[in-house]
Amino acid sequence: MILIADSSALITLATVDKLWILDEIFGVVYIPQAVYDELTIDNKAESKILTEYCKDKIYKINHELYFNIVLGSGESEAIILYKELNANFLLCDDKKAKKYAQSLDINVIGSLGLLLKEKGLITDISSLIEKLKQSLIYIDNKVYQLVLELAKE
Repeated sequence: MILIADSSALITLATVDKLWILDEIFGVVYIPQAVYDELTIDNKAESKILTEYCKDKIYKINHELYFNIVLGSGESEAIILYKELNANFLLCDDKKAKKYAQSLDINVIGSLGLLLKEKGLITDISSLIEKLKQSLIYIDNKVYQLVLELAKE
């Protein structure tokens, strides 16, 4: 399977030390150049870990088309790359980008949804939620509660 990943979800997974799950589940993970550029800005959260993780996964899109009117360059390139490679999933946490991608019949999964889906690989979601709450990543408390309920923790 092919997964195209966007920056917000990668940062979330890096924060909870679960980037490895992407390779385990999907096998092939691609990061668009614009996403890589966003992730590797000096002093950005988890930039060192993400630079190392992404270095052999960068993929440059072929199209000149962008959706920057609606989305940022990272989200735009992720959607374009998904379509170019006929990928299986788009990993994205940005609400607007998720809606836009779904309108294009793209299979979207968020970082928390991925952790829930792979309950067999992740044994303690509540500790990951606590780690995210302590970080600078904003996730609505209702979403946290829903994830914990779905995880039955």
